[in-house]
Amino acid sequence: MDVLSGRILLRPIDLDRSLAFYRDVLGLAIAREFGTGIHRGTVFFLGGGFLEVSGTAAEAGPGCADLRLWLQVRDLVATHKELLGRGATVLREPRREEWGLDEMWIADPDGVRICVVQVPDRHPIRYRPGI
Repeated sequence: MDVLSGRILLRPIDLDRSLAFYRDVLGLAIAREFGTGIHRGTVFFLGGGFLEVSGTAAEAGPGCADLRLWLQVRDLVATHKELLGRGATVLREPRREEWGLDEMWIADPDGVRICVVQVPDRHPIRYRPGI
């Protein structure tokens, strides 16, 4: 399989509420918007990928409880302050995890858990042998 691109598809319970969260609270940049009425959506830039928020779900489906987003940021302390100021629901304050990453957890309006991560300078994720 030769994958050229990928994206996460998210079907929220309330499309407008979720679009506002990802656009205004998280501040994700818009890659494109499409459609009209219930057949509309927005594709957000998500680092090296995309997050498409479109359509609606009748209710939180069984997969929603297991879905997690992982967003890497440059400065977790500044991001924490910024998200608090925008009204984000912080589930867990920033802290250094035993695996060495600085993480905090937030939730979108439907309860989708989002891990916001800063990778410290000397963490193994930053090390590439032979490069």
